[in-house]
Amino acid sequence: MDGLKMNVSMFLQRARTGLLCGVVGAVMSACAPLAAQTGAPACSAPEYRQFDFWVGDWDAFDVGDPTTSTAHIRVDRILDGCVLKETYEGTNGALGQSFTIYDKIRGVWHQTWVTNRGRLLTIEGKMESGAIVLNGSDRTPDGKPRLIRGTWKPEGGDVRETAIMSIDNGVTWAPWFDLIFRQRASDTQPHPKPKP
Repeated sequence: MDGLKMNVSMFLQRARTGLLCGVVGAVMSACAPLAAQTGAPACSAPEYRQFDFWVGDWDAFDVGDPTTSTAHIRVDRILDGCVLKETYEGTNGALGQSFTIYDKIRGVWHQTWVTNRGRLLTIEGKMESGAIVLNGSDRTPDGKPRLIRGTWKPEGGDVRETAIMSIDNGVTWAPWFDLIFRQRASDTQPHPKPKP
């Protein structure tokens, strides 16, 4: 009987050790990808820096009236440099925020824009000839479908943002707005140029 107890005791001890090793092994293998990810920042590839020329504290002006500011815009890198957050404060009371990220899996830039007037716009695109070009669709105030194309391009130390729209599915396009962003006097830090 003592031999049987000893065999059962040894069996249970080995089973506990095996179970413990199995659990530790499972945890280690589950954590291995996380450990590998911590080696380099998640958004360190050059594509993530293509839109960095837009980061800054800006006053926006209509290109047709470059002396009267229409908005204050601040663009910051957030979430470990993976996302650009835009905060828009228009002189007409319009407020908005956008979140822009490079989606490496699909190879596109994605932006979601929301306002204090209940508007939502999602646009996507790529770097083209030194400019970020994003396309999407929304609806006009009277409910008609509308295509949107926005372009951001560095011009010297400024950034020009233009948007065009089409209500006939892209057959014809009309200007929506044309803005120039100038660095605020308090923001004298130069911003990096995009890499194609």
